[in-house]
Amino acid sequence: MKADTYRSRASTHRLLAVIRHDLPASLVVFLVAVPLSLGIAVTSGAPLIAGLIAAVVGGLVAGPLGGSVVQVSGPAAGLALVVTELVRTYGWRATCMITLMAGALQLVLGALKVARTALAVSPAVVHGMLAGVGVVIALAQLHVVLGGKPQRSAVENLLELPNQLVNNHSHAVAVGVLTIALLVVWPRLPRVNAVPAPLAALAIASLTAGVLGWDVARADLTQGFAEWVTPAVPEGDWHGIAGAVLLVALLAGVESLLCSVAADRMHGGPRADLDRELTGQGVANIVSGGLGGLPVAGVIVRTTANVRAGARTRWSTTLHGLWVLLFAVGLSWTVTLIPLEALAALLVFIGARMVNLGTMRGLHGHGELPVYVLTMGAVVLIGLAEGVLIGLGLAALLALRRLTRVSVQVRLEPDDRWHVVVTGSLTFVGVPLLTDNLRALPPGAAVDLDLNVDFMDNAAFEALHGWQLEHERTGGSVSIDEMHDEWYTSAAQGTRASAAKTPPRAPERWWLPRAYRRRGPLGHLPVRHSGLWVSTPTEPEESGAVPDLMAGAVDFQRRTAPLVRPFLTRMARMQDPSHLFITCADSRVVPNLITASGPGDLFTVRNVGNLVPRHGAATGDDSVVAAIEYATTALNIRTITVCGHSGCGAMAAILSAGVNTEGLPGLGRWLRHGDHTLARYILSAPDGTDEGPLDRLCRVNVAQQLDNLRTYPTVASLELSGRLQLVGLYFDIASARVHFLDHEGFTPIRAGSR
Repeated sequence: MKADTYRSRASTHRLLAVIRHDLPASLVVFLVAVPLSLGIAVTSGAPLIAGLIAAVVGGLVAGPLGGSVVQVSGPAAGLALVVTELVRTYGWRATCMITLMAGALQLVLGALKVARTALAVSPAVVHGMLAGVGVVIALAQLHVVLGGKPQRSAVENLLELPNQLVNNHSHAVAVGVLTIALLVVWPRLPRVNAVPAPLAALAIASLTAGVLGWDVARADLTQGFAEWVTPAVPEGDWHGIAGAVLLVALLAGVESLLCSVAADRMHGGPRADLDRELTGQGVANIVSGGLGGLPVAGVIVRTTANVRAGARTRWSTTLHGLWVLLFAVGLSWTVTLIPLEALAALLVFIGARMVNLGTMRGLHGHGELPVYVLTMGAVVLIGLAEGVLIGLGLAALLALRRLTRVSVQVRLEPDDRWHVVVTGSLTFVGVPLLTDNLRALPPGAAVDLDLNVDFMDNAAFEALHGWQLEHERTGGSVSIDEMHDEWYTSAAQGTRASAAKTPPRAPERWWLPRAYRRRGPLGHLPVRHSGLWVSTPTEPEESGAVPDLMAGAVDFQRRTAPLVRPFLTRMARMQDPSHLFITCADSRVVPNLITASGPGDLFTVRNVGNLVPRHGAATGDDSVVAAIEYATTALNIRTITVCGHSGCGAMAAILSAGVNTEGLPGLGRWLRHGDHTLARYILSAPDGTDEGPLDRLCRVNVAQQLDNLRTYPTVASLELSGRLQLVGLYFDIASARVHFLDHEGFTPIRAGSR
């Protein structure tokens, strides 16, 4: 009983949601769809009823079966040019059969789950195609608005336009101008947005023409459905017919899928299933073609209106199809009141808006505006299919150019060595740029060449290798370091590095221990420079013969020095650190690493156990005292940080009562400064946050050294006045986590905290 009650309440809730949100939205979309469907039928050269049939099928078939819950399908302006040409070539009934076969092809493609492949088509091509279609539609229908007839091509329409503007001033022009003016002004009027602008423009234009008795042509739906319900098999060249089927299927499918993706950005409901959407569009086109309707596709104008009206489920688009059906059956006589010039004006307005300036700005930001402009121009001047192919070709060329882009930077270092950095994909396309820069280097010069490339083809290798041999023949030296992958080395050794581009690798130069680095700083081959072997050799057994610090210094001089030289030059005469950082001499603790600081940030003191001798101690240490005095007086530092760490050997020696320092008298004397730490440790109790006696002693030591700092009068005075802050840090080596000392103890510092 409880389950039945729950299901009943859930059903009631869903019904109320549909009535509240989807029903009103469906009425808004219906009011938008009717005039648009009629207008697209007019410009396509199809019967008016064909537009309404496609709208009904788009709602009642594509709505429930599609993959998007808010997308509205119907006749699309983007397919108008294709349909116009098909009607002109094969006739209307054959065009219906082509639509049916295109739907079957979409159904197969959807079943094969290739929908996402369509998203690989450059949006610049799709938007350019739609803009070109919009221009062609606007030019053609503008002649109807001016009382004339459209020509066979956009060029002819453009050439004929001045004559139409000068000689035609009939009632038809008045209706068209009135309709366009209303379409522009209506959305800006207050308190009328509930009525869609297309419906309002057609209604007012029709009423005005009727009241004033203007002589205009009227839309005609008197012949009903009978003449158009049966598609016929096309006659003619089957290659052309197959191409037409493929063109309709692909254009309608791509437009629908892109519309689904755009619809997902407009609402917060379920995401679109693109394969289901393509399948649903296929079924809808089969039905629409079989009933004598226009091709069906997802339409962004109606989808946007649907979302803005508050639609949340498929019921909105489905109900809109029902309202169009009821209109076509019971109220189609009202269509005869609409002047054809008003429908043409609506299409002029729609066509002009298909050239979207916002889209152009977005494409310009990504460097794809030439694809958009060329596609649009080719569609207008040559044809739809040709324009799309030209746009795709240019998009492919631009993509190839980006994928094979390479940059070459050349600079002369202070040690008179030339540093060349090559970045990107090194292919035959980039060979001219590479060789021009390399040949400009003076003969006999020492050259450090960094190859940070994710691909290198044979042409690039041959050019680079040939230049290296020639440069070394003239007395120069070339040191090649492959920072990304071993393309050059593999080719030189006759092996194959990879078959394709390689993904970028994380930087691994300065912060990794040497044992964990992929290779030495100057590549695999050792290079003799100033009498020393400075690169890490390839074979592990040879590593003892190479001074690591010298190799690291050369790596710094070559790679890091050019980056830090500008600001190091500015701070060469003085330093202005904000922190005195006192930490252990342990090799695993790297202050700049764990504090993400750079040159000039930290005034650092390192000693065994990060100890601070108390002020006036009998066995003091002048080096630590000197650092404290200089930092607090000459440098005016604002923070003193004491940083301890886990597993500290000095603390282990203190805990062992000096057993670990036998034979090390100097270390034993130094660790006497830890006596206060040991006393504090004995008096403290475990709080459960440490990992044993040694870990607790290491933490206690940080707090004790801060107290030792306060024995210095200058430090105590500055802290009391608020001009100096003492900070305790603890670095857990195993977890690579820094802990901060507060009143309650040590708290781990978390990523994202401040």
